[in-house]
Amino acid sequence: MGRKNYSEEFRRQAVDLYESTPEATIRGVAADLGVERGTMRHWIDQYGTGRKRAVAGAVTTGAPRTRPRAGDAGDVPETSDVRIARLEAENAALRAETTKLTTEREILRQAAKYFAGGDELVSRFQFVADHCDTYEVKRLCELVEIERSSYYAWQRAAPSRAARAEADARLAERIKTVHTGDNTYGAPRITAEINDGVPAEERVNHKRVARVMREHGIVGYRRRRAVRTTIPEPADQKVPDLVKRDFSASEPNRRYVGDITYLPIGDGTNLYLATVIDCYSRRLVGWSIADHMRTELVRDALTDAKLTRGSLAGSVFHSDHGSQYTAKDFASLCAELGVIQSMGAVGTSADNSLAESFNAALKREVLQDAGSWSDAVTCRRRVFAWLVRYNTRRRHSWCRYLSPNAYETRYAATLVSAA
Repeated sequence: MGRKNYSEEFRRQAVDLYESTPEATIRGVAADLGVERGTMRHWIDQYGTGRKRAVAGAVTTGAPRTRPRAGDAGDVPETSDVRIARLEAENAALRAETTKLTTEREILRQAAKYFAGGDELVSRFQFVADHCDTYEVKRLCELVEIERSSYYAWQRAAPSRAARAEADARLAERIKTVHTGDNTYGAPRITAEINDGVPAEERVNHKRVARVMREHGIVGYRRRRAVRTTIPEPADQKVPDLVKRDFSASEPNRRYVGDITYLPIGDGTNLYLATVIDCYSRRLVGWSIADHMRTELVRDALTDAKLTRGSLAGSVFHSDHGSQYTAKDFASLCAELGVIQSMGAVGTSADNSLAESFNAALKREVLQDAGSWSDAVTCRRRVFAWLVRYNTRRRHSWCRYLSPNAYETRYAATLVSAA
């Protein structure tokens, strides 16, 4: 059973997988992903960089004929004057194109330093403003991919931005004065200090104070503590174990398990993968990769599962007692989606062995003899490739050595025949 909906991140990763694999074909990647070739071509047209096409085009043989060859029927011999004129015109066109490409390369080289940090969109506007006397605005906007109307609107708003910046600078000085007096103060207390005894119309909002503090690197003192991800944040109710180590289901979309695993990077950092696995077919219906272990990681994975299935109402989701799964935000999402939570005993990995086994298979088959991935980009690419192939191509012993998708497709066929 193919996936009905695909997130933008999934489509972009699919295109990146195709473009970053030299030997990959559209047919092969589409088959791995479980999508139609036409769908894959559409994604490439929408999100592709064109680098792979350029390589493919370079080895293409047999350019289309632009004029008849000598001896063809109806051929008119080309005189030397006509040939010279044609070659001169082609030469002039090539010189013009070379000049255009050289100019664009120089513009983009100068633009690179503008995008090194900060607000990228504002940086693009600023780049156009700084170079509009040298190059025409239309070309600059096209190269940095912004609308001219948006640039002109940004330019018209310059006076008001300057006024806000000046006001923020004055506020920053007041914040620094308060913070110098007591460096334990954070935004709420500094706001109260600034607003103390001033008229209501001159008071500042705590959100503005927090923003200015962030922009100027002003923070209240906090004692650093060791991070312990296993400490739960209690939800509104205790969650029972509804699975009891029975990782089977009578049909798809009834019972799920999930877990978080770390993905080691060569520089000593980690990425983290959260999963949602269907107990009936072992299909990975939702996942999320991030460089943190906050509750958003598992929320995104469950939301992705809902996107895949269309609805999760009435299904059971089983996990361990990690703080992400016991968080109130995650409990609220489960209630919103109609998902019933289930949790094993604290500190007992066997109560979630299906998810643990999946994580082990991923690292064993992708990393093999390596201890980590070379960098985060390579990690994301290779893990993404394995995850989609796990669903569409990898034969699973639980599924009688069919892929999880094929196993669900066979189940759907039995329903049709029974009807």
